[in-house]
Amino acid sequence: MALNYNLSKVYALSDNDTEFVNEILTLFVTEVPEDLLQIKEGIKKKDHKHAYAYAHKIKPTLDLLGLNVAFEEILQLEAWTKAEGKKKEIKDIFKSIKSQVSDAVKEIRKDFDL
Repeated sequence: MALNYNLSKVYALSDNDTEFVNEILTLFVTEVPEDLLQIKEGIKKKDHKHAYAYAHKIKPTLDLLGLNVAFEEILQLEAWTKAEGKKKEIKDIFKSIKSQVSDAVKEIRKDFDL
């Protein structure tokens, strides 16, 4: 049972096409963790544009997979990049996003044998 993600939007979008759902999930577990590393690098180097680009890239996926808290936090991260805020202002939010994505990835890998 999915505790860390929700596939209702994915199934609705795909008209219950399980092959499409598996493709979305495979992309999520392979690409989003790598994109998070890019966001982390952007934060570390104070490269707000870099962090924004990757935050913006993963935002729809977080919404699609029902990671609602992570989605709200990625919006905060985007706002932080636009304001060119200080690293300490965003560290906890980034850690929270990373943790939620990590939990969802682990659960999806287990649930779908990916």
